[in-house]
Amino acid sequence: MSTPVPSVPDTAPAAARRGSALTVEGLGLQIGGATILKDVALDIAAGSLVGVIGPNGAGKTTLFNVISGLVKPTAGSVQLDGRDITTASVSSRARAGLGRTFQTSSLFPRLTVLENVRLAAQVALGGSASLVRFPRRSDAATELALAHIEAVGLSHLRESAAGDISHGDKRKLEIAVLLATDTSIVLLDEPMAGVGSGDVPGLVENIRALHREKGCTVLMVEHHIDVLMGLVDRVAVMYFGSIIAYDTPERIMADPLVQSAYLGNAAA
Repeated sequence: MSTPVPSVPDTAPAAARRGSALTVEGLGLQIGGATILKDVALDIAAGSLVGVIGPNGAGKTTLFNVISGLVKPTAGSVQLDGRDITTASVSSRARAGLGRTFQTSSLFPRLTVLENVRLAAQVALGGSASLVRFPRRSDAATELALAHIEAVGLSHLRESAAGDISHGDKRKLEIAVLLATDTSIVLLDEPMAGVGSGDVPGLVENIRALHREKGCTVLMVEHHIDVLMGLVDRVAVMYFGSIIAYDTPERIMADPLVQSAYLGNAAA
């Protein structure tokens, strides 16, 4: 195994900076004596689109799991819009506006494309999350769902079961679901994973719509470096559970530390 690259001072803005949507301070995670995350610090400005890159096993998905509440950290804190949510439940984080997609689909496979999005819209409009009873197909939730399905280019599949559509279309559907919710901060975990090259441009536009049109703050893990660098405002680089750089895409690509730790690593 190669020798871990030493951590460098965090270049993110101070946590107290106004306009921060998501702040992670001194985040650590130890499991069975192994250090998974170490002193992770990030300050994500409201309305920004930030990429997270790093070799396999660097801790990217684990970081997302801690932020979204699936895993409790052993050190540090997570703040959402200035509120400490370190010990909050997954559901309370969702109600506070934190949304997430996963590497594997989290859709309801037996429901149609329309029903998946409509369910999210129903909850966002103050209704229940019932999978049994759907109101009339002409109600406000349905109209909202149809608009978002059209926005991601899935109108022709709206009556198809979510489990029957292609992997790329599932990713588009997940974004339509997020568009239909009250989510203000979105974690996208490898949205391009397993997606055919023909679906990538459409997904990129969907993410841009989520960011610009809805005004969401987006934190995105992605292995397709060329795609990510053309999409995000800033990039955080993880290596052995720590963030070793946080800067603009141009500066990240030119950083010798990043090149030795990740971009020049053939195994990444």
